[in-house]
Amino acid sequence: MKTIYLVPALAAALVSFAGAASAQDFNGPSVGVQGGWNKADVRNPRSDIGIAPIDRSRDSFVGGAFVGYDRHVADKVVIGVQADFSIAANDKIVQSSATGNAMLDPKYNIDLTARAGYVVAPKTLLYVRGGYANERVRTTITDLAGSRSSAHSLNGWTVGGGVERIIFDKVSARVEYRYADLSDGGGKYQRNQVLVGAAYRF
Repeated sequence: MKTIYLVPALAAALVSFAGAASAQDFNGPSVGVQGGWNKADVRNPRSDIGIAPIDRSRDSFVGGAFVGYDRHVADKVVIGVQADFSIAANDKIVQSSATGNAMLDPKYNIDLTARAGYVVAPKTLLYVRGGYANERVRTTITDLAGSRSSAHSLNGWTVGGGVERIIFDKVSARVEYRYADLSDGGGKYQRNQVLVGAAYRF
């Protein structure tokens, strides 16, 4: 749970750099929104109440916001950091059997990543991204022993890449693919996302 407090702290730190941004397109702090397709692939995920007997995937819509800071380190090379907070809709994963059922209910996810990009054309940045991923979930298991539920965090890593283009003064649009692995022990929890977003750069 301590991870969630990093987001406002990072946002405050990024805003403090606003005065240092240069006139280059992808330089300085930014805030934005994004949304798109989310697919979770789950097999026997572990939780505080035991292993949930689930083996299936779920497609859903995901949306959220981000804060970031980028810096030109060479003529066409950009590096940066970003913090994301996202919530998916209609993303519960349920599996039933003759002896009961199990449900995994994702609540929200946080990604803290770094990116490196190259300006391939005027106002167009091609980039890769990687870093830490966290998902807060609630697991419920109902069987012959009764029903029990627990909320816990899944920690893992994420990688991806995309393209971002300046479309107006201080405003950019982006398309990005992102993969995350939040598996724990012998369980599997993997996430694929295709995101479309817009950012305002200070």
